[in-house]
Amino acid sequence: MQPSDTLTISLSLAAAILFAFGNQFSRLALRFVDFRTAALWQIGVSVGVYWLASPFYMQAWYWTASVMPLLIALGFLRPLISANLGMAGTRILGPTISATLAATSPLFGVALGVVLLAETLSLEIALGTAGIVAGVILISLRGRSARSWPLIALLLPVGAAFIRSLVQAFSKIALDEIPSPFFVALIAYSVAFVCALAGHLYLRRPILRSVPPEGMRWLIVTGIAYGAAVVTVNTALLEGRLVVVAPTIACAPIFTLLLGSWVFKEESINLRVAIATLTVAASVALIGWQA
Repeated sequence: MQPSDTLTISLSLAAAILFAFGNQFSRLALRFVDFRTAALWQIGVSVGVYWLASPFYMQAWYWTASVMPLLIALGFLRPLISANLGMAGTRILGPTISATLAATSPLFGVALGVVLLAETLSLEIALGTAGIVAGVILISLRGRSARSWPLIALLLPVGAAFIRSLVQAFSKIALDEIPSPFFVALIAYSVAFVCALAGHLYLRRPILRSVPPEGMRWLIVTGIAYGAAVVTVNTALLEGRLVVVAPTIACAPIFTLLLGSWVFKEESINLRVAIATLTVAASVALIGWQA
């Protein structure tokens, strides 16, 4: 285990917590707006924050870097394609099966780290990744339902999980040339915002008058939380290895549920949740055992 893994795990856990706050804020925002409008505003707020902060990190040579086409492509992949695959999976398979399959994301992340980035996979990381996946799947299990969908539909949430991992891997490559977590997030999210806005206008959906003031407040804090989470993820990728970052960030569903219980008072902690939480905590500790 490399010495920088301690910082990498800390940053990845911080990102997972920020994503969890974003998930909870987004859920509250969706009480007032539809999911397409929510996505547009959330991405737009993140982009606005990135551009406001740009004088503090922007350098002219970033725009001529060879990885610029890659960064633009990442904006199409996530959240544009991954989000649509995820939503389609939830609509066809239901939230339980979709969330369970989406929990495979760290497996893809670790595999891409080894194959694409030539990173070293230790026994601790392998076991820790398996434990995190098991814990997140345990969180997702909320009953059974009869199958009324084609087997090929299973590829929807799995595809979304793979794209999320692929974006992390290529973000790591981009950060090797442009060591700016903000700029990498800025380009990808700016492209995603333009695509989301174009889709909104194409469908002739109202942008401003459809959002009540209370909903707007939740959309703003959601955008800030997600924007900070993405920058934190990129910082973790800049500082460390994908095989450490990917499984640690996958803890976000655990933090989302714990926040729902402790902060937002809308979830209950039962034995299944407690076991899943302990499993994930032990798995993260195992990943960082030699850090």
